Amino acid sequence: MTEARRTATEPRRKPKQERSRERIDAILSTTMRLIGEKGIDAVTMKEVGMLAGGPIATVYHYFPNKSAILAMLYERFSEVSRARLTAIITDVREAKDVIVAADRLLDDYHSRVAGDPAIQDLQNAIQADKALKNLDIAETRHQAKMFCDHVIALLEPEKREQFERIVLLIFQLAGGVVRLALAEGEAESRQTIEDYRSIIHTQLRLFL
Repeated sequence: MTEARRTATEPRRKPKQERSRERIDAILSTTMRLIGEKGIDAVTMKEVGMLAGGPIATVYHYFPNKSAILAMLYERFSEVSRARLTAIITDVREAKDVIVAADRLLDDYHSRVAGDPAIQDLQNAIQADKALKNLDIAETRHQAKMFCDHVIALLEPEKREQFERIVLLIFQLAGGVVRLALAEGEAESRQTIEDYRSIIHTQLRLFL
């Protein structure tokens, strides 16, 4: 990612004092609430500043633009995702546990996104913004590596490199599959998730 793109999605200032952290938390929580209520496109920096308890200048003091706010919201979503992933893969002790963990990760991600309209809109916005999409790809690579690093010792050495590539694809495609499922009717949505689960099982069994 170029320096210009990094700057566009990074906060102006890193919070060092408790008061600054509280202001940023207020800005983020307000933005997320507004996203859930009216969608990202309708949310303005001015409205965020007003409802977060301060003038718009306060928002710009920390964030150069709305993309920077979205980037931090995505970062916090990712922090939670990493923690949940870690909790799930901790239970993987033998080869058969890998598919169970993959199922739990898919269900957990689907449940989190389906249960919060703001997360759905945030995920869509991430895909529409090139700089933010690069952040998403980098995060997907990181989480896929977390998964592989934990289970790779259970695989035969000659299969490990290809396994890492397949896991990256599984993780990256999960976002698109869940977005598709959420745009469908209830029965079709369930079938889409189950079809993707079947694909995951088929691919993982090639290595286990």
